[in-house]
Amino acid sequence: MTNEEQAFPPQQQQQPGERSKIKPKPHTDSSEYLAAGKLKGKKALITGGDSGIGRAVSILFAREGADIAIIYLEEHQDAEDTKKEVEETGAKCLLINGDVGNASFCREAVERTVEEFDSIDILINNAGEQHAWRGIEEITHDQLERTFRTNIFSMFYMVQETLKYMQSGATIINSTSVTAYQGHPVLLDYSTTKGAIVSFTRSISLDLIDRGIRVNAVAPGPVWTPLIPASFDEEKVSRFGLSTPMGRAGQPVEVAPCFVFLASSDSSYMSGQVLHPNGGRIVNG
Repeated sequence: MTNEEQAFPPQQQQQPGERSKIKPKPHTDSSEYLAAGKLKGKKALITGGDSGIGRAVSILFAREGADIAIIYLEEHQDAEDTKKEVEETGAKCLLINGDVGNASFCREAVERTVEEFDSIDILINNAGEQHAWRGIEEITHDQLERTFRTNIFSMFYMVQETLKYMQSGATIINSTSVTAYQGHPVLLDYSTTKGAIVSFTRSISLDLIDRGIRVNAVAPGPVWTPLIPASFDEEKVSRFGLSTPMGRAGQPVEVAPCFVFLASSDSSYMSGQVLHPNGGRIVNG
């Protein structure tokens, strides 16, 4: 494979990955996107909102009129850059850093958001981590628990806490993955949690539908974010996304409109569903 054919330059990062170090930068906003005030006056809490898909969602939500609270782990520069982009739209932006795998932190983050914005209308459960393994024997018990805490336990924690403040008409959107439907030979624990998120979405939708709260999910993949060079070796990064029917990886800005749709009244007759921005892969789910 020649350099001209590569999807991206070979590169690697340490977990969890930083937007400031990735080349080229993921596209998280577009001048072609025409906002229509679909989320005017709404208050959104977005986990993992500092970079990648979360950053793109934060920016589009702000352009649609929502104020944004962003939860992130430790990528302070990425978070500040995203806050600047959000505030340039005229929206408010609250940054909260910590570990969503910790139930106490989730409670504190929700309380801080309510203190700042008085309410929460939209919860985006987007934070996640993934690691590549040569086989199941490599996955330690500690890492297995860590992946589940970040990717699925956090969603239980965040929903439990935000429901204290949500009213009828609120929406919850969970980030799952194409790997939930296709599996993945090296992302064993990650793809397993993503499958759990699909079931969680369907189940919590049925639980909350009588309260007027809709719950849906988005299953992207593959999408160019800082998590990719933080998960794979340089050779795999250079070929990332080439196996899709479209022959390329997606960009976060191509995924974020799915979240806008599910968060707005445009999707008022949808709950328990999953959207699939994945480059043309047919997953029948």
